Amino acid sequence: MEQVSKPETEEILRLAESTLSVEGDFVELGCYKGDTSLKLAKLLKPSDKKLWLYDSFAGLPEKTREDQSAAGDQFKKGELFVTKREVVLKFKRAGLRVPIIKKAFFEDLDPETDLPGKIAFAFLDGDLYGSIKTSLKLVAPKLDKQGTIIVHDYNNPELPGSSRAVDEFLSQNPNFRLSQNHTLAILRTN
Repeated sequence: MEQVSKPETEEILRLAESTLSVEGDFVELGCYKGDTSLKLAKLLKPSDKKLWLYDSFAGLPEKTREDQSAAGDQFKKGELFVTKREVVLKFKRAGLRVPIIKKAFFEDLDPETDLPGKIAFAFLDGDLYGSIKTSLKLVAPKLDKQGTIIVHDYNNPELPGSSRAVDEFLSQNPNFRLSQNHTLAILRTN
């Protein structure tokens, strides 16, 4: 099952490439099988930037009321399970340097020790309200002024929590502006 479509992946890579000269590393919160991660790593190969990946490697957490949708009944606790080992092997098979990989639910991450000091590019694909809300809280304070945050599943009727978390973040952070492409919310500072 493809989690990020080909057009979405192309847009993610285009936006990531535009931040290569921005100070900071790349982060992906919710890497699943590492398909997008692999493409980001290839993009970073000639640079000295690091790629940081985060996933529970335990599947999705429990939905909250903000995630409820008749269209998204298939997204249940434990779904989208993959092991950290599978992601590491994917990088080794591709002949790419294994990124920094943190196995944890996002709310268990320490922003001081588990994230880079400066972020140029962030791809947030936590699917659910709590995951996206926490991801934004972790990443936004570390984002370079010229950096970019992309949130997947914005305006996806199957995963309404993603949109709710982004909309709440924007209402509380007027220094960020939103643009959209496919189901990607693209956040940059004003």
